[in-house]
Amino acid sequence: MHMPAWQQTLFYILAFASLGVMFLQIGFRMKVWKQGKPIDWKPLGLRGIVKYVLAQRKVRSSRPKSGAPMHLMIFYGFLALTLATTLLAVNTYSGLDFHRGTYFLVYELTFDILGLVFVIGCAWALMRRLSFRPKSATHFASDTWAIALLLAIGLTGFILEGARIGNIGPRPHDVYSPVGYAAWTLVGGASNELYLGLWWFHAALVFTLFIILPRLRIRHLVMAILNSYGTEEQPLGELKPISLEEVEQTGQIGVSLPKDYSRWHLMSLDACMECGRCTEVCPAHNVGKILNPKKVVQDLRGAMVGGTSVAEAVSEEALWACTTCNACVEACPVLIRHVDMIVDARRHLIAEGKFAGTGATMLRQVGSTSHAWGQPSNSREEWMKDLDIPLCRNGVEFDILLWVGCAGATDPGAVKTTKAVAQLFKKAGVKFACLGQEEACTGDPARRTGDEFLFQEKAQTNVSVFEKYGVKRIVTPCPHCFNTFKNEYGQFDGNIEVEHHTQFLARLVGEGKLKSASAEGTTLHDPCYLGRINNEADAPRKLLGESTNLNKSIHPHRQTITLQEAEQFARKTLCCGAGGGRMWMEEPPEQRPGNRRAKQLLATGAKTVAVACPFCRIMLDASIKGETDQEIRLVDLAEMLAEVNS
Repeated sequence: MHMPAWQQTLFYILAFASLGVMFLQIGFRMKVWKQGKPIDWKPLGLRGIVKYVLAQRKVRSSRPKSGAPMHLMIFYGFLALTLATTLLAVNTYSGLDFHRGTYFLVYELTFDILGLVFVIGCAWALMRRLSFRPKSATHFASDTWAIALLLAIGLTGFILEGARIGNIGPRPHDVYSPVGYAAWTLVGGASNELYLGLWWFHAALVFTLFIILPRLRIRHLVMAILNSYGTEEQPLGELKPISLEEVEQTGQIGVSLPKDYSRWHLMSLDACMECGRCTEVCPAHNVGKILNPKKVVQDLRGAMVGGTSVAEAVSEEALWACTTCNACVEACPVLIRHVDMIVDARRHLIAEGKFAGTGATMLRQVGSTSHAWGQPSNSREEWMKDLDIPLCRNGVEFDILLWVGCAGATDPGAVKTTKAVAQLFKKAGVKFACLGQEEACTGDPARRTGDEFLFQEKAQTNVSVFEKYGVKRIVTPCPHCFNTFKNEYGQFDGNIEVEHHTQFLARLVGEGKLKSASAEGTTLHDPCYLGRINNEADAPRKLLGESTNLNKSIHPHRQTITLQEAEQFARKTLCCGAGGGRMWMEEPPEQRPGNRRAKQLLATGAKTVAVACPFCRIMLDASIKGETDQEIRLVDLAEMLAEVNS
């Protein structure tokens, strides 16, 4: 095959011009991102690209029905073709001439097969979009044409390879390009003119892809790389604080306009694939509420250039509907942190006085009594009567501070858990103490509702109490308190070792100090703030005598022997609806996320539902009773353990 010099020159001009148009469009979007606040963290950099782009960790952890295998085929096939083209260009124009010998044969076979994987993935995606597209996925005609373009690039690449073989005649090593060789058997001989025509047609398709890529959803091919590079290794359960200095500089609390977000957050909006995975897993959306995480991203992206406020673009109702369960964040392939952006917007609404009802009452109670249910401080010791519970203020020596929490000291069901934990500690010889009336709300419901400075006040108060008594280790039955201590109190010098009660009790079982309960006839509800947000699903199961490795599994699957697992569990657990301050907000009975979760738990056929969170217990108690007339036992794991260790 011979290409005239003028055509080679034209190719380079068009190639660089199309790339220039692509980068120029990305440059325009960068100006939009720069209106946000400068990033005040150290980006993951190349580690982020390796973990989330090259290793596709988020996509690999998705459920198969979300189209994960299809996306992996397209991504790795596209990556392989890009690498193959790059190596070919280096060999052709660098003068190194390394395309020879065994390396060349391996190169031909490997990239030929991976190119076929890409074509199959594109064909799969096109069929899926035309025939059985998921409701949660965005659909525009441009999306279909974009997939068709990718498919055409892959197919014409193989046809071009077949024409090349037909043009110069088959050689022995051509069998190492099985797909291209098969294409030759169909194309047959090809004149120089035909080959050049096919070559230019293929090149034109590639140039077209470069030019339109920033304007279509497939822009995530580029944006996801930038987003992964700029992301921070931030715990799923951590929200960033606001300083008084920041408020003085900006004159506001929280986010009013999109420009009030960080530049990384704005960039992440452009990286959105609009795949709908976030919406598929949203507990609020799936019970008919207005919140749609994907639409939140789309609305915010539109508001970036329109000057519309976040509350106007998204709607206040949608912002308040979030349970902060982080299912959307865990599912997002391009690392968008929906919850952070929603809570930042809530902070502004709270500061502007745009919050009322029972949720606002909870905030006033936390502020006035340091108790989310508004109980006086001395009520925190009522559960201790006749139990001989050691108190820090009495000067006792202790290794563990048993943090009871507002629910654990007040709610009748949660009080049973608190008593069971204290009983087990005594049985195992654990030196522990409680704060009693000196304990105050951790501030979790305030922070996630949006009252940031009320949270900070409670955090600083509790940290000072910890310092007063020399607290080094905390164990708590509340996953919300656990998460706040573990991931957020470090922002206020509260760096204390903390464990959820299931983790601590599981270790006591492992040491032979306690016996495990039985999983017979039992199903387990994983709390969001334990199973997903803090990736702890093994400890609760160990208390039931089950040995699992769910914490290290990218995609949890049923591994237990006796326990009757619900449809969703571990990191994929389904929210009860209590988080994000929703515990204290009114909602129609038919829109309670707990009802949906109750149906999943009841579908296992188990007569005992084990829980490990007081909030979950409260929500599921009402939901289970509303879903069935059968006698279902709802019990905390600590109570089950106390029964066999009495």
